[in-house]
Amino acid sequence: MKKTLAGILVCLLLCTALCLSAQAVALPVRYSDFGAVGDGVTDDFDAIVAAHAYANAEGLPVRADPGAVYYIGGSDKTAMIQTDTDWGDATFILDDAARTTNSLHPVFKISSALEPVAVTGVSTLKKGQASLDWPLGIDAYVKAVDGTTTRFIRYVPDRQDSYRGEPQADAFLVRGDGNVDPNTPIIWDFDSITSLTAYPIDPDTLTISGGRFTTIVNQGGAPYATRNILVERSNVVIDGVSHDLEREATSTAVYFNGFIEIENCAGVTVKNATVVGHKPIDGYDGYEFMIQHALNVTIQNCVQSNDIRDGSLRGITGTNQCKNLVFDGVKLNRVDSHKFATGLTVKNSSIGWHGIVATGQGTLLVENTKVCSDYKMITLRDDYGATWDGEIVIRNCEFVPQGGDAALIHGVPARSHDYGYPIGLPKKITIDGLVIDDTGHRLFYIGPKIFGLFVQSYIDQYVLADFFAFPKRPYAITQEIAIHDLTVKSGRPLLLSLNVLMFRRHLFPTTKIIYF
Repeated sequence: MKKTLAGILVCLLLCTALCLSAQAVALPVRYSDFGAVGDGVTDDFDAIVAAHAYANAEGLPVRADPGAVYYIGGSDKTAMIQTDTDWGDATFILDDAARTTNSLHPVFKISSALEPVAVTGVSTLKKGQASLDWPLGIDAYVKAVDGTTTRFIRYVPDRQDSYRGEPQADAFLVRGDGNVDPNTPIIWDFDSITSLTAYPIDPDTLTISGGRFTTIVNQGGAPYATRNILVERSNVVIDGVSHDLEREATSTAVYFNGFIEIENCAGVTVKNATVVGHKPIDGYDGYEFMIQHALNVTIQNCVQSNDIRDGSLRGITGTNQCKNLVFDGVKLNRVDSHKFATGLTVKNSSIGWHGIVATGQGTLLVENTKVCSDYKMITLRDDYGATWDGEIVIRNCEFVPQGGDAALIHGVPARSHDYGYPIGLPKKITIDGLVIDDTGHRLFYIGPKIFGLFVQSYIDQYVLADFFAFPKRPYAITQEIAIHDLTVKSGRPLLLSLNVLMFRRHLFPTTKIIYF
């Protein structure tokens, strides 16, 4: 009997010890544990870096001290985040004015502890290829690069020497059995592969929450900065972060790579964030969201703190070569796919002065959204060929043009320029529920157009030079437009375009319009 009681007692003690140990493991690391003061004056960045390094090594979460104000000076260090982090109501002051040189180092970098793997034995890839025939054993984000092929040869007349294109690259999801996820298809033929790298996807979601960030903008001594939050890990949620700028009025510096930068990863959601529109500096924009070579990214319930209808503010979003981008419930002055989105959705949102700007392929869906832009609802970017290969769907939306005219889709392709890929308008456009509030139109306004003139801007550089240049490269024209439930508040008719040469509305028409 005594032995039995002793055994029970030992078991109870062991269980208690295990419970206490588990509780100890669950205790978060705080920045104050490593010497952070949080008074808004003392530079706490070394303590912040050390706290995350310890938490990463021990697999522990990090939690900011309640009410703390962490000052981060001009350091080029980066705090690496690999565990859940709760910034709560803490404030972070990023003092870019303390910098004397350009800083291309993020303040926080969210990364994976899993190492990338070089994929060997694959010498070519084909567009739409279903499998790598190289089982990875784990789901992975895979990036292919062909250094012998050039894409995205940007056309900007006054800065042409700065844009010579870039090596062909593509990113896609590959399952553990080697099959390519059909939602992230391979979009180019790779006759040569310079590199093929697999980045394993962490099975667990890493969550970053809270935090109020204020950037004290550099006043010109060091004009470029990426002092930001960089995400290079798949399966991440950032919830409730806010960002503001101080001393921007006299600045000559820009946030070139975005305050939240998402790159080379998949399955990232940023939600409930408050961001700020930037002023352009010498023709260059600063951004809040920069998303590059990323898959399945959602920006959800994020709002801009200043006026989304203020045309003097730029920035907010810039994206390059992404797949399945979703903006849901946002209030921003622009949604912008710089070069080639494969699948772009804007829904349940309010978009301001700069509208929706895109190039790409697949489906561009705008749904349950109000666009209050200059006079263009959707702009196909001039500098990357004014192209969308696929379908544009506008469903249950309101368009309120602010500039006296109205065009649903506009762009200015340079027909004499080789962008590194075919260019053209979407094969099909579907309008299923659209109110055009054009009651603020200018004098002699004859009605909204589906397509703008496509020759309205940069008249001397684009139109005249393009008119006399040869050879002309093909520019595909939309084959079909399906329209249902359309209201034009001015009472004017909806026109195809005033560019009768391009669209040939009556004599041998190239575009069929169907009302359903």
